[in-house]
Formats: sequence, structure tokens, C-alpha cells
Amino acid sequence: MTVIKATMAGTLWKLLVQEGQQVSAGEEVVILESMKMEIPISAEAAGIVKNVYVAEGDFVNVDDHLVEVE
Repeated sequence: MTVIKATMAGTLWKLLVQEGQQVSAGEEVVILESMKMEIPISAEAAGIVKNVYVAEGDFVNVDDHLVEVE
């Protein structure tokens, strides 16, 4: 299991995956917005999305859990 974490504090602008979805390594799973910039966060490994811990519009801090891939 791999937990994808926020790399910086910001607002979750766009959630690109849902539970049960297949993802590839390097595929973008969420886009954060911080200081008027969009920061894509990608899956580190291929797998199936097991849990989504956030929703669009949520504020996240560094290292907050975003998505779990199994």
C-alpha cells in the first residue's frame, strides 16, 4: 500500500481519481493550489485507489494523506 501525501500546504483544487480506479505510476491524482499556482501530485506506483481522504476545496498541510493506492 502506498499513501500519497501533500507535498505542500494548499487547497485541493481538483480530485482526479475515485475509489476503485486503476492508476499508473506517474499519473496525476490530485491538483493542489497554493500561492496562485497549481501543483500536480502524482501516484508513485501503479495500483488501485483504495481510499480518498480529501475532497475538492479542502485545505491540506504538508504530509497530510490524500489518496491510498494498493
